[in-house]
Amino acid sequence: MRAAAVQLNSNGDKARNLVAAERLVRAAAADGADFVALPEKWNLLAGGEELLAAAEPLDGPSLTAARGWARTLGIHLLAGSISERGTEKASNTSVLIGPEGEDLAVYRKVHMFDVDAGGVSYRESEHEQAGAELVTAPLGESIAGLSVCYDLRFPELFRILALRGARVIGVPSAFTMATGRDHWEVLLRARAIENQVFVVAPNQFGKAAPHYDSFGRSSIVDPWGVVLATAPDDECFVAADLDFEAQDRVRESLPSLANRQPHAYVWPKLTEVRV
Repeated sequence: MRAAAVQLNSNGDKARNLVAAERLVRAAAADGADFVALPEKWNLLAGGEELLAAAEPLDGPSLTAARGWARTLGIHLLAGSISERGTEKASNTSVLIGPEGEDLAVYRKVHMFDVDAGGVSYRESEHEQAGAELVTAPLGESIAGLSVCYDLRFPELFRILALRGARVIGVPSAFTMATGRDHWEVLLRARAIENQVFVVAPNQFGKAAPHYDSFGRSSIVDPWGVVLATAPDDECFVAADLDFEAQDRVRESLPSLANRQPHAYVWPKLTEVRV
């Protein structure tokens, strides 16, 4: 399978973002990609109140357009994430679309980005609600696992996806410049190595109002932790071939997943947890 990660500099202009996304999705498909992934908040990257006001249902215009691209191009398309309309708060929702334009999986980001980074305070939970379900889905003859951005810092999520059969995990992101410089590649490679999976990580790049400064460097990493492709500092896509036979050889020669000892892994009681 040939995979592509699309890197965008999305902003508060939804029409502009959709045009940029379609152009790069089509270019990636023309390059031979069977699986194309868009970044987090690909259709609109803006402040929390604006995201909430412009949130769409799953049958809204952004995902409807993405389904049309997938169907026309005959590709699997990971529609990064959008702000999905809810009752009071939105969800940060990623949808995997099949080559017939059908929804194969819907994942709502589990871990809310409530942190202080680079002098900016992020409180995602003020306008978005956390998801509660981990999701895998068919990806051609393989299986994909879904995650979004901050999920990358929680290895248990990735391990569960791998144990459910995921061989490719998507990480659509708007990873900040402040954290991305030191953590982005390290974490992508770690999750790939630990779980012996391919990681396809499209990221936002550049500045957007009100305070976004995204690191870019969208990447594709193989199960040995080798970075197969990294994006330059621009709106673009990068692509790489995912060799599943090579993945099988990695898992056979260094069987860390098979050598797990679940009986020894006991979660501490909440009263014993220190953070």
